[in-house]
Amino acid sequence: MRKVEVTAYNEKWPILFQEEAERLKNVFGVELLEIHHIGSTSIPGLSAKPIIDMMPVVKSIEKIDAVNEKMKELGYLPKGEFGIPGRRYFPKAKENRTHHVHIFQEGSSHIHRHLVFRDYLRSHPTERGRYGLLKVNLAKKFPTDMVSYIKGKENLIKELEQKALIWHKERQNLN
Repeated sequence: MRKVEVTAYNEKWPILFQEEAERLKNVFGVELLEIHHIGSTSIPGLSAKPIIDMMPVVKSIEKIDAVNEKMKELGYLPKGEFGIPGRRYFPKAKENRTHHVHIFQEGSSHIHRHLVFRDYLRSHPTERGRYGLLKVNLAKKFPTDMVSYIKGKENLIKELEQKALIWHKERQNLN
């Protein structure tokens, strides 16, 4: 059973992302196009579970299955699509997780969704505060129930994603 732990933003999270990104570049080689820091640890000032979410973008998602053994050597568990078609998911460590790697092929709509959500929260402190407070309260309410913690965030995440997509479209129209 995984404990639900939400902590204050840690200035070391971007550094931990960069260090792991360098390791992953060696694993994915020429298939890798870019690696993004996503999720709550990528948003300065936001409380988060202390797990670095990373999103490599690759040329061919099918070719990623060939690196499962290399990922295991780095401590990752290959989980396949794990509920999201077109993704390859790798949590690092089983109990005390440190990183989650969500790999998508270039052109996937999931890439845009993750980046717009991240950038919206970086640019909107009030919304970031709402989301952070909800996460802290849910972690207190469900300290050993990850499913309820995640479910408790769903409505606000959907609301914020919609706002983020509108915000992004408006920004594009200004340029």
